[in-house]
Amino acid sequence: MAFSLHPQLAADTVPVEETEEHLILLMNDSQYPWLILVPKQEGLRDLDDLESDAYDRTLHRVRALSKTLKAEFSAEKINVAALGNMVPQLHIHIIARFQDDPAWPAPVWGAKPARPYEKDALQAMKARMLKSL
Repeated sequence: MAFSLHPQLAADTVPVEETEEHLILLMNDSQYPWLILVPKQEGLRDLDDLESDAYDRTLHRVRALSKTLKAEFSAEKINVAALGNMVPQLHIHIIARFQDDPAWPAPVWGAKPARPYEKDALQAMKARMLKSL
């Protein structure tokens, strides 16, 4: 079965980078620097569904993305989560957090409605992420 991105992820994000193994997406919410890593394997729901080597590579990539967001935005905290309650496809959120962000100190989910990037800001953010990856 060929890999396909869950429709909700496709609707809420913008592709940043695609490798043989992962998609890196930017959440279209300008309130937070927020990346989503999606392993490109059909049928995954949870991290423990990954084979051992793929699990290691995925967590290595999560670590690299965390360091990128921390360095690029001087984040005070990086939140990493793989909830999947609403979107069952395995995807891992990597979110830069700040004491003055709209949801601090609570989780970002449901705290405030998303504020999509303006067109130019979205292109600039995508370019910034590509450059730093």
